[in-house]
Amino acid sequence: MKLILASASQRRRELLEMCGYDFEIEVSRSDEHIDESDPKSFVSKLAEAKAAEVFERLYSARCTQGGACAKSGIVVLGSDTIVYHNGSIIGKPSDEKDARSILAELSGKTHEVYTGVAVITAEKRLVECDITRVTFAQLSEEEIENYVASGEPMDKAGAYGIQGPFGMFVRKVEGNYFTVIGLPLPRAYRMLKSVGVLPRSFR
Repeated sequence: MKLILASASQRRRELLEMCGYDFEIEVSRSDEHIDESDPKSFVSKLAEAKAAEVFERLYSARCTQGGACAKSGIVVLGSDTIVYHNGSIIGKPSDEKDARSILAELSGKTHEVYTGVAVITAEKRLVECDITRVTFAQLSEEEIENYVASGEPMDKAGAYGIQGPFGMFVRKVEGNYFTVIGLPLPRAYRMLKSVGVLPRSFR
């Protein structure tokens, strides 16, 4: 079975590599604008949409001129991550001003990180969601300004990366650490195992 990661995320790629998976990357072209206010449903639908778009595109590319199409052998993994706080879904910041505003809002408080995971094959369509609570220390204006100036927040949900320098400001993590990075590894492993995809050392 060929595993395809439907994401351009360097962090998700590094996590799969760390675990020993063999995979290829095919960035999804799906529409990421969904009219959904429930965070669990939001990330689950986005993860599924990403995986489905790549699966159907690769399936179509395999169709022969005679019309015979081979869906078997492809496993597509899609994922999406958002931060949820005070009833609002927070994705990636639109600009530096937005990043500052997000970090100021989350400063000294606890928020939730939702990561949806979708695994699609010819026979199965699995969609799940993992939730982790993260508590920040109180951030000064200077700390926020310096972190935003580093450029690191701009491609991350909630305007921070827990695995980078911002880890200095994370007081507590309740749940799976990897969910915050962008791929809950225990859940992803179980889902991929159920469709016959294992890391090299487990085969």
